[in-house]
Amino acid sequence: MKKIAFLLLVIIAISCQSKQENKKSNEISSDKQMNITKEHFGTTEDGKEVSLYALKNTNDVVVKIMNYGGIIVSIIVPDKDGNMGDVVLGFDDFKEYEKRTTYFGSLIGRYGNRIKDGKITLEGQEYTFVKNNGLNHLHGGLKGFDKQVWEATEIKNKDGVGLELFYLSADGEEGYPGNLTVKVTYTLTDNNELKINYEATTDKTTVLNLTNHSFFNLKDAGKSDILSHELKIIADSYTPTDANLIPTGEIAPVEGTPMDFREFHTIGERIDTDFEALNFAGGYDHNYVLDAEDKGEMKLVAEVIEPETGRTMKTYTVEPGVQFYAGNFLDGSFSGKGGAVIEKRNGFCLETQHFPDSPNNPQFPSTELKPGETYSSSTIYEFGVQK
Repeated sequence: MKKIAFLLLVIIAISCQSKQENKKSNEISSDKQMNITKEHFGTTEDGKEVSLYALKNTNDVVVKIMNYGGIIVSIIVPDKDGNMGDVVLGFDDFKEYEKRTTYFGSLIGRYGNRIKDGKITLEGQEYTFVKNNGLNHLHGGLKGFDKQVWEATEIKNKDGVGLELFYLSADGEEGYPGNLTVKVTYTLTDNNELKINYEATTDKTTVLNLTNHSFFNLKDAGKSDILSHELKIIADSYTPTDANLIPTGEIAPVEGTPMDFREFHTIGERIDTDFEALNFAGGYDHNYVLDAEDKGEMKLVAEVIEPETGRTMKTYTVEPGVQFYAGNFLDGSFSGKGGAVIEKRNGFCLETQHFPDSPNNPQFPSTELKPGETYSSSTIYEFGVQK
């Protein structure tokens, strides 16, 4: 009887241990499921609540986005040793985003990039916009999409976990014609991709060029410069500019120039070369012309490697251009996350787009949107580690 009782106790103990292990396994499995959380992040000067949404995939990659400006606040990804770290510039406090116009992580609209003299003509009518960049209009004006509070809806589907943002830009806002309905969807996948899908409609002919203006630093989110990052841009040509960084209308080959990134080069290798395009911009701040043969198709357009951490980023888009900006105008006059001073060239941008000043250059791909049409664009930033 004693033996039987002992065996029963052993069986019960094993059963309890198995249940505990199964419970622990289920808890781990639950932790690894995709999820989205929401928290209060601040309040605008006019009393609107701002929320911060954290998207998390099963690889523990986290993307944080707020409904103010559709701003990507952080992207936390692993390095070659599995250490998680942030790779985008930004601020710890909402008020810094509200009071500054850095465009860190922002949705840009209505028109990303520059418009010459702040003027365009549509269907015979001239429209004038504020000149907020010297002689030019830049990134939608004084209160563009980066300064608006968007309606936000959490989503979860077969592609991943995400955030759908909605904004109605009223006719005449920042001088642009037409009531414009905009929907932007951020989706984080289990392939460590951040997908950005843009849609818009209008009730009056307008111009539209939407993009995201995240500043990346795959090493440390802006605590050091990005000059050792290795970059490849799959583009044979670019659009030269004048001294005001407005396209001349020419499409020039990159071959034989420091603009050529068809093979990997470090960002800092040729950035200070005595070359007109670089002299005008103080470094790289140029629109690269992507393969016209793939018009409207998703394609790989750029790759970045940070050699110390081994982190990588690939950029895919359906857009005809990508603006490579090396943070030339960052000047050390303010601090970012953790109090780190943001110095010149501490971040880079790969802004997928139509070309700057397209409304004044009919030979460029058109940015006009008419009633009855739907604007549609997609971009993917895929994060990985060097093998």
